[in-house]
Amino acid sequence: MTYVLNRLLSLAITLLLISVITFVVTNILPGDVAMMIMGTQSNPEALAGLRESLGLNDPLIVQYGRWIGGMLTGDWGTSLVFKEPIGPLLLQKMTASSLIVVMSMTIALTAAVPLGIWAAVHRDRWQDTASSTTALLGVSLPDFFWGIMLILLFARTLGWLPSSGFVEPSENFVLALKHAFLPSLALGLGLMAHLTRMTRATMTGILGQEFIRVARAKGLSERTVVWRYGLSNAVGPVMTVAGLQIGYLFGSIIVIESLFNYTGMGWLTYQALLNRDIPLIQSSVFVIAAVVMLANLIVDLMYVLIDPRIRLG
Repeated sequence: MTYVLNRLLSLAITLLLISVITFVVTNILPGDVAMMIMGTQSNPEALAGLRESLGLNDPLIVQYGRWIGGMLTGDWGTSLVFKEPIGPLLLQKMTASSLIVVMSMTIALTAAVPLGIWAAVHRDRWQDTASSTTALLGVSLPDFFWGIMLILLFARTLGWLPSSGFVEPSENFVLALKHAFLPSLALGLGLMAHLTRMTRATMTGILGQEFIRVARAKGLSERTVVWRYGLSNAVGPVMTVAGLQIGYLFGSIIVIESLFNYTGMGWLTYQALLNRDIPLIQSSVFVIAAVVMLANLIVDLMYVLIDPRIRLG
């Protein structure tokens, strides 16, 4: 319980620091919120009056207090570009992006764990070389390259999947999965490479330990030794790395969603930056940071439940 409380306190302090940095940086960016609302041809007196009514002439510390207070009470303001309340807008787009994140993580783990185990079991053989080369290729090439190749192959050449767009899962779940699959695969290929290398390194170390030699000496089958004893001890480190990669996914999702015109959280953040929508930028960055940190906290707590040595410590 103490561990959980300490982590929650650390999360709250970190989010507070992120909110301060985000607010300061967005206020340094070129652009005027009042001018964005009224337009560049607006009357100077009306523009000055709007700045005063919005509190833009107040000191930064006062503006920050008003903004963070609104965030805590649910009053996140209105987007200057989309003319919608920011809270419901972010919730909708975060739901869309969560589908991609979950699918890409599923794709990556499904491929990475068997590949990493295969490489570790056949260490220093051609299987290890093939697995390592595949992982190196995935790490070396950026996500947008995979996205372009997937569009050319599956959308333009074969015509199996749509190359752009978004469909609400509540409207048509199958069609929503089809639209999300290529962006998820583009993200998952890069993530798979990282997790393959981690699985291979972890399994290689575990398979060389004493308890594995004892299990083999007892006459247990190689399948039982590898999958029951080896993998059960490798799950924790691999899961931790997978949790840390959630931040990588949300960082890459801006490029991927823009490439596929998938109107999720990444696409929304890009549009906010492109149009200098300061209130939306502030809220988007804060929400993404909160989601990433919360996901990492959940992974850490799951690790504690899986590994009894941590609970005893």
